Amino acid sequence: MQHYEAGDFDVVVIGAGHAGCEAGLAAARLGAKTLMITINLDMVAFMPCNPSVGGPAKGIVVREIDALGGEMAKNIDKTHIQMRMLNTGKGPAVRALRAQADKFSYQHEMKKTLENEPNLTLLQGMVERLVVEDGECKGIITQTGAMYKAKTVVITTGTFLRGEIILGELKYSSGPNNQQPSIKLSEHLEELGFDLVRFKTGTPPRVNSHTIDYSKTEVQPGDEVPRAFSYETTKYITDQLPCWLTYTNDLTHQIIDENLHRSPMFSGMIKGTGPRYCPSIEDKVVRFNDKPRHQIFLEPEGRNTQEVYVQGLSTSLPEDVQRKILSTIPGLENVQMMRAGYAIEYDAIVPTQLWPTLETKKVKNLYTAGQINGTSGYEEAAGQGIMAGINAGCRATGKEEVVLSRSDAYIGVLIDDLVTKGTNEPYRLLTSRAEYRLLLRHDNADLRLTEIGHKIGLISEERYLKFEAKKQAIEEEKERLRSIIIKPNETTQELIRSVGGSELKDGIKAIDLLKRPEITYSHIYQLAPAETEIDEEIMEQVEIQVKYEGYIQKSLQQVERLKKMEDKKVPVDIDYDAIHGLANEARQKLKEVRPLSIAQASRISGVNPADISILLVYIEQGKIAKVSNN
Repeated sequence: MQHYEAGDFDVVVIGAGHAGCEAGLAAARLGAKTLMITINLDMVAFMPCNPSVGGPAKGIVVREIDALGGEMAKNIDKTHIQMRMLNTGKGPAVRALRAQADKFSYQHEMKKTLENEPNLTLLQGMVERLVVEDGECKGIITQTGAMYKAKTVVITTGTFLRGEIILGELKYSSGPNNQQPSIKLSEHLEELGFDLVRFKTGTPPRVNSHTIDYSKTEVQPGDEVPRAFSYETTKYITDQLPCWLTYTNDLTHQIIDENLHRSPMFSGMIKGTGPRYCPSIEDKVVRFNDKPRHQIFLEPEGRNTQEVYVQGLSTSLPEDVQRKILSTIPGLENVQMMRAGYAIEYDAIVPTQLWPTLETKKVKNLYTAGQINGTSGYEEAAGQGIMAGINAGCRATGKEEVVLSRSDAYIGVLIDDLVTKGTNEPYRLLTSRAEYRLLLRHDNADLRLTEIGHKIGLISEERYLKFEAKKQAIEEEKERLRSIIIKPNETTQELIRSVGGSELKDGIKAIDLLKRPEITYSHIYQLAPAETEIDEEIMEQVEIQVKYEGYIQKSLQQVERLKKMEDKKVPVDIDYDAIHGLANEARQKLKEVRPLSIAQASRISGVNPADISILLVYIEQGKIAKVSNN
């Protein structure tokens, strides 16, 4: 087919899912002339899986995206039907916000934002090839022969690459939700020498709300306290819709067991690897066969639809079996299934082929983000999207690229895990993956990242000044508590007794009294009120910083130690074959990942402390064996 030159851009983003939206907006807002091209404009920011945003670790990522100047938090704040803070009974490191989305409003609102972004052009089209010259990406070519030149390109194709939907014995070529798949781009990436893997994810059936007997289920309301993901949100949605909880039972499990031979997961029809932390119902029944029941959440898909998402019942069993399964669940005995659940297999690239900036090692100026990098989840996709968009935009406009460390953000943990360790299944963020999770909290994402967002140019001056004022207010209140002595009078002793604490023998600084586990900031405020009213966010920060000071200091010391290892750079062109004494596995892994620092090298699986010692000696003695120019 003959090509024609259709336009010239700084950045081209392929795909408009959750990664693509953040990448396109970040690049455009950095001043890069940006093109966002997607197979179907009606599917911008579509939620093919559960209609929700946030949850453990993921909710913190949404806050981080907001602190960097991204859009996901603002968009869900404008369009949710329910908001809940999870793990409120636990420590601040594991608290996380989760919202049920109105999936249609979420899409429309995000599309409106993209359309109104001055530097951004939104286009419907199918990208089939990249323009690559001398190992550099120079643009894209579409199915219709249109060639768009670009300084940088970001691929965010989600699960569309050679997508195949599997439902019972039925298998056909398709993207999610029966969309057109992207086949030629996948083949082209292989031509360019990229290693691809086959992953799989699944969705549950959707059912008609009118046909659910909610009296047999448990109501799950949203929080009454107004909450938001974005630090800039001031208007709160108060009319929330509830979700509902029910359970599978022995009969459900019996029907699944009897039909395992018809499950594509067990018959061998599905070749791709599925997500361990979000298994299908048939997988759960087989793996956890000692469990008498599994939770099923009934989640409305929006305010103007009767479709309800049956969370916890992800499956690729045949349609007739899905109907039988639903009829065994309390509340769903007479339910009408509106859409059957299905599995989708797709191509992903092996993420160790990426630098920490998300640029590919094989092709310069080409970045990838989202499920193509082997992750699962909207939040993980959006977190990578904003970083790929920032870096593609910075590269195109001649600015310095940005890499978040593991102690900066969950986004830093996510990207480092992918590019350093790779993943043999769809990767999901968990709080346990972060060694500094006490530093990476829901409440302090702005304190960690607003500075970076402002420096890049994604946080406005007005927002930055408000942030600076908040930081100052926290320090002033801590200083005030240091200067006040709480005397052991009757009022004080009565309050301490009422919360089960031991009485004071002498006067104590207010800040030290706050360190007691049973004492909260509101108790201190009763005993030592401030002259002016203190904002709730300030109170929360003061309480957490004071109570957890010891643990936070310990974490910060660990971070300092790690920084020394991060500062020990490994030359990109080092010749690992010339380093004697390295174990064969270590040599192979080091050549594959090409770590940029000793710290990153030490996180590669298969590289042992002994290998790190040998590498350090080589680098420190200046015996760096470089790849010859030949």
